[in-house]
Amino acid sequence: MSLYLDNAATTPVRPEVLEAMAPYLTRFFGNPSSHHEVGEVAASALDDARARVAAVLGMRASDVIFTSGGTESNNAAIKGLVLGSGRRHLITTAIEHESVLASADYLARLHGVAVTHAPVDGTGTLTPAALGSALRDDTALVSIGYANNEIGTVQDAAALAAVAHERGVAVHLDAVQAAGWLPLSGLGADAVTVAGHKIGAPKGTGILAVRGRLPFEPLMHGGGQERGRRSGTPDVAGAVAIARALELAEAERVDEAERVSALRDAFIARVLALIPDARLTGHPTRRLPGTASFVFPGTNGETVLLELERRGVVSSSGSACAAGSEEASHVLLAIGVDRDEARTAVRFTLPHGLTASLDPVADAAAAAVSAVGSRG
Repeated sequence: MSLYLDNAATTPVRPEVLEAMAPYLTRFFGNPSSHHEVGEVAASALDDARARVAAVLGMRASDVIFTSGGTESNNAAIKGLVLGSGRRHLITTAIEHESVLASADYLARLHGVAVTHAPVDGTGTLTPAALGSALRDDTALVSIGYANNEIGTVQDAAALAAVAHERGVAVHLDAVQAAGWLPLSGLGADAVTVAGHKIGAPKGTGILAVRGRLPFEPLMHGGGQERGRRSGTPDVAGAVAIARALELAEAERVDEAERVSALRDAFIARVLALIPDARLTGHPTRRLPGTASFVFPGTNGETVLLELERRGVVSSSGSACAAGSEEASHVLLAIGVDRDEARTAVRFTLPHGLTASLDPVADAAAAAVSAVGSRG
């Protein structure tokens, strides 16, 4: 079986998570809105899951909304907070996930919201000064990714939030890739997004935490569940699952980050030594512990991936949402990578629990690049 190094795309469900959620798929199946014993058991589990999530995020239980995943959470945060604010200016960057960029485009097209893409540098970093220059009196929201899903660059979220708050502007933090690797509390964010399938919970589970004092226009209308912020019968089993996964990831986070970072750094060094033309993308040090992303000039990224898989390594060329696309990565273009070179990108994203050296993977990468380059 191949070694799976595409964990930024998705992760397997953890056994502890399956065990925690299973009773709410079978025995405790009630609708938590029902006022009888069966429903009350489900409601109690939902409340407990909400409190567990809030404890990790450093927010109140009443701030936590359970969603279907990162895309819904990002859509709800951006549209809900901007439309609820009465202001008509949004700040984000050009390197964000497609769900953020598409939400910004929707607001611009259909609601007349002005959108500013604050500039990032060649490592994908947004500086507090650059954010400060983009703020306006009518800015409703700053929406940034805590850690980039393609190049792994980590933003100084607390510093950016402080700049926005000086001007009375709310901050949404897309923490989908950061969860399990970076601290999620004490950052000053007003809204935080988490996706379950990145941390060992099932696909279709997500979190949006929004501080209750903020005006919020819901996307989903109906029976007023989730304190009126997301109508629809809650997925109790999914809520239990993502709460357990987040709790486990947070408990293991510090040790995991330290160990995997060391393995990542050794892997990066070996790849760069074996493949002279290879270039690391993203910030050289302020990057996710599990992310190593490269461009291999003179090759084609998708072809390199096929060669890697032949050698027993599964990785990706960037965001899973754009897999198979012939277009160059918008993230790489935004940080100044040439369009042709951007098409040579390969991203390795490592799992929690990794203990073995990645030297064989670096060797496989060198062989794959050599095989592709020899044909060109």
